[in-house]
Amino acid sequence: MDSIAILLSFIAFLFLVLFFKKLNQNVHKNFPPGPMPLPLIGNILRIDMSKPHRTFVELSKEYGTVFSVQIGMSKIVILCGLETIKDALVNHVDDFLGRPTSGLFSRVLKNHGVIMANGENWKVMRRFTLSTLRDYGMGKKIIEDKITEEAESLVQKFRSYEGKAFENLNSVNSAVANIIVSILLNSRFDYEDPTILKLVSLTNENIRLLGSPLVRLLNSVPVLVKWLPGAHRKILANIREFHTFLETIFTKQRKELDVNDQRNLIDAFLVKQQEGTPESAQYFHNENLIALVDNLFVAGMETTSTTLRWALLLMMKYPEIQEKVQSEIEKVIGSSQPQMEHRRQMPYTDAVIHEVQRFGDIAPGSVAHVASHDVTFRGFFLPKGTVVMPMLHSVLKGKRSCAGETLAKMELFLFFTTLLQNFTFQAPPGAKLDLIPGSGATNAPKPYKICALPRR
Repeated sequence: MDSIAILLSFIAFLFLVLFFKKLNQNVHKNFPPGPMPLPLIGNILRIDMSKPHRTFVELSKEYGTVFSVQIGMSKIVILCGLETIKDALVNHVDDFLGRPTSGLFSRVLKNHGVIMANGENWKVMRRFTLSTLRDYGMGKKIIEDKITEEAESLVQKFRSYEGKAFENLNSVNSAVANIIVSILLNSRFDYEDPTILKLVSLTNENIRLLGSPLVRLLNSVPVLVKWLPGAHRKILANIREFHTFLETIFTKQRKELDVNDQRNLIDAFLVKQQEGTPESAQYFHNENLIALVDNLFVAGMETTSTTLRWALLLMMKYPEIQEKVQSEIEKVIGSSQPQMEHRRQMPYTDAVIHEVQRFGDIAPGSVAHVASHDVTFRGFFLPKGTVVMPMLHSVLKGKRSCAGETLAKMELFLFFTTLLQNFTFQAPPGAKLDLIPGSGATNAPKPYKICALPRR
């Protein structure tokens, strides 16, 4: 009996080897090259699943700036290098407009919202988002004033510690989140409010869990999501809890809705929902509203707050740079309130902010794109539906670029200059400053304590 079992196992293994060999032979001869995958698991053993971008950069040295890897059963094309990524996302923007339709978020968001949406739904939601963000102040003086007020609230929060060491994660996250909350809800939360702390906590936990090797694997092999235990179940539970909270907000705003006095983005969406047109019925439904607000809150908080926390950490690490920034602030702004008009007169501060963004490398892998149709790119053939992963987030300037880019630039400059105008940041006595990112879907600094010493 044992001999029969061994023989059957060997035959099954041989069948799998031949099957996957045939599968790889069926890949178009001009498909980007890459390491030879193993049956079932692909190239998983060769990829550091906790920080896959590091492996991909190394593989690019061997296979070039356009190459492929296989994770489980899924083939993914990796793009490395500034020129290659700009070529794909600027010159071939319409060829790579799609988003993957599988993975963890697709199970919850489906084709709703803007970040993971495709086709006409993405076009309608993006058009609505951009026009509404502009209507409620993005890039205008009204939103600049809101950021200025929030920066002053953050100053008062830091000042309350009286120079003693504290951790800045919750306060910085809440301050940045309040800006997008002001657009979504026309309100703000106190930094100790349980609601904002819960929303920030759910977001931070999911960002951290999404960086775990198992979750990255399951995101590429979604067929296993339903059957395996693990952190992905907590992620899905957190998303459902977040969405339940949003539904209570929408219910409240529907009761208070005045079509002639639209207070925020949610009101604007609800008004579109009630228009009774074919477009409103097809696109302005509750699922799109939930996904859209989810997208805007997470994107509006995570990257900007993480960049700001990197900035404060680096100012403690390099006090001579902090001093030069403060000197430029004194020269250009003095004791006045920082304004966006000051930025063009502050080249050193502007350069420091850009260097913080480069050093932090918040989203090294970007968000995956999908070939919208059969594409020939740099001599390689990519069939329709091929997942394409750019490795340089900073060159995203095509149609899929961040809808809130203008807002993020404004927030970084005003928060950073206001904080350095009011404080000198130092590490607590004896503390060692760790510049190695923590684990997670983004490159966030590990938790650290900070001393904010008042300058005035």
